[in-house]
Amino acid sequence: MKNFWPFSFYFWHFAGVAFIAPFLVLFYQSLGFGGAQIGLLTGLSPLLMLVCGPWWVGVADATHRHRQVLTLTLLAAGLVELVFPFLRAFWPVLLANGLFCLFYAPVISLADSAAMRLLAKSRQMYGRLRLGGTLGFALAAPVAGLLVQSYGLRAAFWGCAGLFFLAVVTSQKFQAPAELVSAQASAQSQISVTEGGRALMANPRWLVFMVGTFAGGMALAATNNYLFPYLKGLGAVEGVMGFALTLSIVFEVPLLFFGHHLLRWLDPNRLFLAALAVTGGRMLLLAAAGTVSQALLIQLLTGLTFPAMWLAGVACADEDAPPGLSATSQGLFGAVYGIGSAVGGFLGGVLLSAAGAREMYLILGLIVLTLGAAVAVLHRRHYVLVQLGR
Repeated sequence: MKNFWPFSFYFWHFAGVAFIAPFLVLFYQSLGFGGAQIGLLTGLSPLLMLVCGPWWVGVADATHRHRQVLTLTLLAAGLVELVFPFLRAFWPVLLANGLFCLFYAPVISLADSAAMRLLAKSRQMYGRLRLGGTLGFALAAPVAGLLVQSYGLRAAFWGCAGLFFLAVVTSQKFQAPAELVSAQASAQSQISVTEGGRALMANPRWLVFMVGTFAGGMALAATNNYLFPYLKGLGAVEGVMGFALTLSIVFEVPLLFFGHHLLRWLDPNRLFLAALAVTGGRMLLLAAAGTVSQALLIQLLTGLTFPAMWLAGVACADEDAPPGLSATSQGLFGAVYGIGSAVGGFLGGVLLSAAGAREMYLILGLIVLTLGAAVAVLHRRHYVLVQLGR
């Protein structure tokens, strides 16, 4: 029963994400914003989350009030979503977007940290909890597409706010055993958040992992933010766009359900690199696709990109976390992912406006594969040095 609540939290939270994230660029386009403005909005968002996320998780770690911080931030983010449909000019939209990022920034890091604490010695089973998010996203996506097609883009924002509220309700039962929280608080009293961050940044393996995280954030932000404009350019309607998101569960569900076996077989670092390679390859395939049907087939690879990357990334961040600072470690992972997302979002908007969606995927796909190859080489070099005792 203890796993039901985090599973439910992920379900409602990512159902809300399915309502809003894919439609944001379409909303910006409907207001007449240009490529540079859209690039600024999509690129600035993860940068703001980069600044705000670590601060929030630092507060949560320092005060041991993880659930309260999660509740406050997610509820406030949902309330901001209710304002968006009434905005028309660029600067008010930019302000609202900034407020949303301020509050939403720590949500995933806090939830993942809580899930890992709750699982304790069974942390390799994280994928089965995170599966709730996959199912929520997959079931909500086509509903969101049909509602937007029938009632306009305002339905996306209102649906997101309602689902975030349900996630807030379920988060009240989302907590680790008291004895585990007490032990972690004792461990944290011996090391500060700042010291823990410095220890992580002095770890060569962590730095290599951060380069891969940056590349993954850039790729997935560009893919997710501009998938719907890409499909629209191919002639797809909103209902088909929502269905395209649902297709991702074909591989995503089994991957998350059996993810603990995959982590044991490949180990988190190798799984992360494999997911990064598939992500870059998927972008090149989208660049080559010329019809909606081809794009939908390529969408099947989604389950082998973000879910595998996030599953491996959370495991890597947890392994390298200093005692008592699991939320801080997850926050830094999310922050660097956010930097990549910012770069991918901004470059994607500029390339989309200047060259088109297919060319955008081609250019960014090549960049991601190049960074992925560099990470693989650096990871191998670090492994060899460790084996030699240097």
